[in-house]
Amino acid sequence: MTAPDRKDDLELALRLADHAAEAILPKFRRCAVEWKADGTEVTAADRAAEEIIRELLERERPDDGVLGEEFGERASRPGNHRRWVLDPIDGTAAFALGLPTFGTLIALLEEDEPVLGVIQLPAIGETTYAATGLGCWWRPTPGEPAERVRVADPAPLSQAYASTTNPRSSDIICAPGHVPYRLGLLIRSVKKFRFVGDCVQFALVCRGRLNVAFDSVMAPWDIAALVPCVEEAGGVASSLDGSRDRIAFNRSLVTSSDPALHAEVLRTLNPDESGR
Repeated sequence: MTAPDRKDDLELALRLADHAAEAILPKFRRCAVEWKADGTEVTAADRAAEEIIRELLERERPDDGVLGEEFGERASRPGNHRRWVLDPIDGTAAFALGLPTFGTLIALLEEDEPVLGVIQLPAIGETTYAATGLGCWWRPTPGEPAERVRVADPAPLSQAYASTTNPRSSDIICAPGHVPYRLGLLIRSVKKFRFVGDCVQFALVCRGRLNVAFDSVMAPWDIAALVPCVEEAGGVASSLDGSRDRIAFNRSLVTSSDPALHAEVLRTLNPDESGR
């Protein structure tokens, strides 16, 4: 099989997300919640959506690897360094509560580098997507033309709009033995702060609605799709420690609309930074 074109990969990823939505939406607000061993929610919709995506990838990209939240990893064929990373429902807690602020995340990694990402919000109907070199695009509703989007203009921290999903691992609430990041200081330092759930906040950074979005406890399937979208929209992405290396596997993500703001956010959040 010849190497797929990046545009073909992106078109496939969008189809995968649309098929996942067909499995998810009939179960929205009609689905029982189960609990995993790690204390997080899972539903039949999570599993059904990931199964559909995997079936399509097996047919369309049989040589590629797959890593998903619900069914683990399928290795790629020898010599193939491509891996699809799937979160069928990012924000299962919101889905379980009947809130529309959940999404489907689909990413493609090459040599562990995120090169393609789709953030689809099935209950809202909008999709943000990007691939390396192709820009970041936003489709407001199914069937509408997509428009290219960019992050907000540069702004100092004092004028920034910022968000995170919840205060885990912060100076507000932190597990024993962990060093908390300084969420309280960030909240006091920005113009406006909101708790915006999961992938929704990162899509808002892509469209210039938020200047900053971050989460501190993440898995590869939570991160991988977000990075190409933010970066192709002109933004900056790193882990909480400022690293960009193997970003999908660094367990946290900070995104900002410009490099100077990003540096200021990292200085504010990290407890080992001085000068404040």
